[in-house]
Amino acid sequence: MTVISVKNVAKYFLIYHDRAVTLKEKILFMKRNHHEKRWVLNDISFEVQKGEAIGIIGQNGCGKSTMLKLMTKIMYPDKGSIEIEGRISSLIELGAGFHPDMSGRENIYTNASIFGLTHKEIEERVEKIIDFSEIRDFIDNPVRTYSSGMYTRLAFSVAIHVDADVLLVDEILAVGDASFQAKCFNKMREIKARGITIVIVSHGLGEIEMLCERSIWIDNGLIQKQGSPFDVHPVYLNFMGQKTHIAEQQKIDNTFNKNNINEKETQLTASNKQYEKKDVEISSIELIDETDKENDIFETGGFMRIKINYKINKPVLKPIFKTSIFRNDGLQCYSTDTFLDKVDIPELTINGNICLNIKNNSLISGIYTIDAAIHAKDGFAFDSKRKVQTFKMYSALKDSGVSRLEHEWDFSF
Repeated sequence: MTVISVKNVAKYFLIYHDRAVTLKEKILFMKRNHHEKRWVLNDISFEVQKGEAIGIIGQNGCGKSTMLKLMTKIMYPDKGSIEIEGRISSLIELGAGFHPDMSGRENIYTNASIFGLTHKEIEERVEKIIDFSEIRDFIDNPVRTYSSGMYTRLAFSVAIHVDADVLLVDEILAVGDASFQAKCFNKMREIKARGITIVIVSHGLGEIEMLCERSIWIDNGLIQKQGSPFDVHPVYLNFMGQKTHIAEQQKIDNTFNKNNINEKETQLTASNKQYEKKDVEISSIELIDETDKENDIFETGGFMRIKINYKINKPVLKPIFKTSIFRNDGLQCYSTDTFLDKVDIPELTINGNICLNIKNNSLISGIYTIDAAIHAKDGFAFDSKRKVQTFKMYSALKDSGVSRLEHEWDFSF
């Protein structure tokens, strides 16, 4: 069942360069109101099913928060339509309905009524809201006496207790201290388990990967890619890495009065266009067993070698090689790279390989996948491969979890 339907939505803002404010200025400087029409969103379309959680990602200013405000009807699109079924709860501007001179308890009733709850429904929830916010000792004090953390805790608590059908969240999981953040995230997972539809705007890709089935990447007002977070996020990070790398390279070129990088070669298009030939490429990944043969089945406690074969098309200075292991349900089991392990990278040949030798593979029975990447110190990704290899682990033991820990039972203490 489709709960959210966004069809061909577009939104623009008028950007004034030198706007007249007072009546006198408007009369004396009639030509001062020069402005441009800036399209923040342009022809955005997607659907969200009941009980689905999606994340919207993108760099600052890409239009993702504007998209969320359009969905809450804080503002309206200039083109297209947005249809949402059911009661909406939004965590966009927490405490927007709070009155500073009213107590926290009074603001609970006021704010919850804005979300559409009746007085009786609020009465049934008020103690749960106060308990979750962890500010019971201050609940009858005026909100203007609250710290920013107390303010946002109470607002968050109200928003998640209104039994909404759709929850819209904008960078709110960073509220409060570390323990309260964990509490909020667990609450979000609980809400999702109840079948509530969730849309999250966040720069925290890890949060989205743990909570959402789908990510939508917006850039320049357009959807660049959508799908599983584990498919979308590497492309997005590669795009951002290229932007950082090119900016740093241009600084270096300007410092030493070199020719600027050719604009046609370096311009990052909305479709995340790659260079025709990468500086360094991953040509293949091999999995080697203890007999020095390729294999895709390994035993817990045994030996496994991950062999990254690469090709160099342009000289680079000590690139970083990275590899990650994921369980087939997307859980990251392990990740490391040559920078973290302080590996001294020698001068690389045109075609070569680097191996990660795992002497005592503690992964337990299951199916796993390998990711590999080569990148520069500034984060620019020369090349990356997602789910490039799949292998199976088996064990005669009946442990459960991700990996087997060395242990023993002892009754002597």
